[in-house]
Amino acid sequence: MTQKLLLMAAGGTGGHMFPAQALAEAMLRKGWRVKLSTDARGARYTGGFPHMTEITEVSSATFARGGLLAKAMVAPRIAAGVASMALEMRRERPDAVIGFGGYPSIPALGAATLLGLPRMIHEQNGVLGKVNQKFATRVAQVACGVWPTELPEGAQGVHVGNPVRGAVLERQGAPYIPPGDYPMSLLVIGGSQGARILSDVVPGAIAALPEALRRHLRVSHQARDEDQARVAQFYADAGIDAEVQPFFTDVPSRISEAQLVISRSGASSIADISIIGRPSILVPFATAAGDHQTANTRGLVEAGGAIRIPESALDTASLAEQIAAVLTNAQGATQMANAALSTGIPDATDRLVALVEHLSEEAAQ
Repeated sequence: MTQKLLLMAAGGTGGHMFPAQALAEAMLRKGWRVKLSTDARGARYTGGFPHMTEITEVSSATFARGGLLAKAMVAPRIAAGVASMALEMRRERPDAVIGFGGYPSIPALGAATLLGLPRMIHEQNGVLGKVNQKFATRVAQVACGVWPTELPEGAQGVHVGNPVRGAVLERQGAPYIPPGDYPMSLLVIGGSQGARILSDVVPGAIAALPEALRRHLRVSHQARDEDQARVAQFYADAGIDAEVQPFFTDVPSRISEAQLVISRSGASSIADISIIGRPSILVPFATAAGDHQTANTRGLVEAGGAIRIPESALDTASLAEQIAAVLTNAQGATQMANAALSTGIPDATDRLVALVEHLSEEAAQ
């Protein structure tokens, strides 16, 4: 029996790459070959993929960056990427093609569309990204990480949730230690590349907490490279026990150990927090396309598992007040943890696997 081939295409952020990694892990266990098509930016996030994943870098581009010359080169670069992927797909015909969004997914989805191959997309957020918006009516299915997701007329959507990596599933529903008069962990994450506003506001808010609370805290703060030194220095000057890094490789472990998580509301972060089940304060990225980060928070906030603070309302005093409200109320924090856990979809990967298998089976008939 010929080994089936899945071709995945994903853009260069953790939000796109982490669900792709989860699917790769599952499909390899089922005996499929798995190839990942991305660009140089996306390749930075492939370290956690199973070693059997075949990774290909393709030519793509976006109109959102660069000057006039760079923009003039976008169409030729995309065309070259589509042509390259079409040749590859003719040599090795994938049984299914799935895009996870981001402009690096254009070549594979474009080639699969031209060749009439079975294809689908997975959208992590409550609002379709630009690339997924373009392909939504040209694929068999849009697997949605957040529900409801706004879809264009004619697109077929199904709610599967956002797949999470094995390291997150290993900590699914890990027992929550409520805040108290003992060492506590506070995790600050801003997505896969940090968030400047969190580096600007969170340290001051923690410093403004009552000393009786602050002295029990140990902070893990993810900050951009350019912000790392100043954030670390602020914590040191304030006498706050803090570890500041541009990227934590063990985020699932840190979430499970945390009494409170302060985070942007990217889809992968929301999924990780809900699967493990931790109270959170969420600050949606104000200029996210279609305000999709606010859409991502709805389930957690409505369930009572998270506090949402818009960027426009985020300041040191208000954030300190919310942090203290969670960390001085053990019963309330526990209720938040349980509410967050109730919104998680731990079988999201299995649901997505089933859709991929159905897609390939239908095409083979």
